[in-house]
Parts: sequence; C-alpha cells; structure tokens
Amino acid sequence: MRTPAANAQLALLLEVAGTPKPGNVDRCRDLDDLRFEHFLAGAVGARDGLEMAANGGAVGAAFERAVAGMAGQRGGNTQFGSLLLLVPLVRAAREELSAPVVEAVCEDTTVADAANFYRAFDHVDVFVDDPPADMEPLDVRRGSDAVPAVEDRGLTLLDIMSRSVPGDDVAREWVDGFERSFRAAERLAAADGPLGDRTAAVFLAELAERPDTLVANRSGEAVAREVTDRAAELVERDALETDPEAVEAFAEDLVVRGVNPGTTADITAAGLFVALEHEAIDV
Repeated sequence: MRTPAANAQLALLLEVAGTPKPGNVDRCRDLDDLRFEHFLAGAVGARDGLEMAANGGAVGAAFERAVAGMAGQRGGNTQFGSLLLLVPLVRAAREELSAPVVEAVCEDTTVADAANFYRAFDHVDVFVDDPPADMEPLDVRRGSDAVPAVEDRGLTLLDIMSRSVPGDDVAREWVDGFERSFRAAERLAAADGPLGDRTAAVFLAELAERPDTLVANRSGEAVAREVTDRAAELVERDALETDPEAVEAFAEDLVVRGVNPGTTADITAAGLFVALEHEAIDV
C-alpha cells in the first residue's frame, strides 16, 4: 500500500500526465520555458517535504522543504500551488483525510509555519499580483525578507491564506475546507476510462465552473471569464468524447496566447491525491 507521501507524489505525476489540459503543460504539450520533464523532476524533488508532512512535521517546514526540492530542476516553478494544497492534505491523512481534519491542520498552523511559507519563495519565482499598500511589508515576493513583518504581526499561515482571498483560489481552499479538492476527487471517482482521460475531464469541468485566479491575475478578469465560458461550452456538449479536436484547439490557443489556468491544475492535483488516498481510483 502506498504511503500518503507516495500518493501525493503520484498525484503530481498523474496531474501533469493528463491531456489535454488547456493552457497547461501536459504529456503532449510544453510551454516555451517549461516542459513536461521539469514537472516530473519537480514531483521527484518534492518527495522529502511530502514525507516530512506525512511523518507529522510542521506544515510550513514541510512545505518549504518540498518547494526547495521541487526547485531542483531547470524549469523553475512547476508545482508550488499544488504543494501548498498537498502538504496540509498529506498532514491530515496521517490521522484521517476528511474536510474537518484538514481544516484543523490549517487552523493549527503557527507564525513559524507562516515564516517558512515566506522562505519557500526564496527558492523559486512565483507569479503573484501586487498586494494592497498596507500589505506591502507582507508581499510574498520579498521571501524571507518579509519574515520579520510576519513575526511582528503574529500572523499564522492560515492568517496569510485568509488575506489572500478572494484573489487566490489555492488560498481559498485553505479557508473553505478544501471544498473544490474534495469535489474534484468525487468527479475523478465517478468518471470512466483511463486515469489520464479522467484527469483531463475533471480539469475541464473545474475550469468550466470557476474562472482561474492565476489567469485573472496575469491576464485580467475578462480573459479569465472568456476561458471559463469556452470550457463550459465544451463540457456542455461533452466535447472530450464527441469533438476532441475542439478541445485540442482550445488547448493550443491558450498556449499560444500564454494563458495558463495553473490554479485549476493545482486543484486537480489535490483532487487526485484525495481520490488516491480514499482508494476511489486505482493505479
């Protein structure tokens, strides 16, 4: 039987192997400076941090270690957001992987966890939007330089996540009890066919329901809504089955335009982990 750390690593690998995932790296599609093999190497590198979480380590320290390991490849940021979801889920799986338990894990985070979250930004460049003026000392792009401000204000990691909503749907998962992650797991379990196809279907379904916050922050709300509307139209007519060429064209168009629904990919990875842990899908 696989350990939670092994299932988290497998979830990262399965997520990037699913295709097509419009605008994202998958096994058939690279971006200009980010390739499929970078994601494979990132998943391998993250293992020590995931093991740390599975063994009861502090969430912030485990996350920082996972990100440091992930960053040991030439592509840069591959799975930062996915790891921010997976680490508390793996920590919860030590007891029971349920919404109440993962909520308790997040509520129990400390100022030290928040400091290690900031230190994780020293390892890799992560796209984030400009903070409000009063939050500038807490700008995550400052990395470890922001730790004194975090400590002075006594902010826990959950406090930091709460301040990142509504602009970041990875942070929203922390606040909302990982609602979309558990729902994605249910969708994966209910779907048919090879797991790579199910992963692509769940990604498209999640994208169709909610504009991707990474797209909104990089390209604007209008583009994020356009992408969701196009995904919804494809889901409504079951295009993955009836018109796969249309989905491929959508995927290629987003890559050409540099539109990357990376937050939706992060939710999909978390859903894969939950489904694997619950033995709702089999590999």
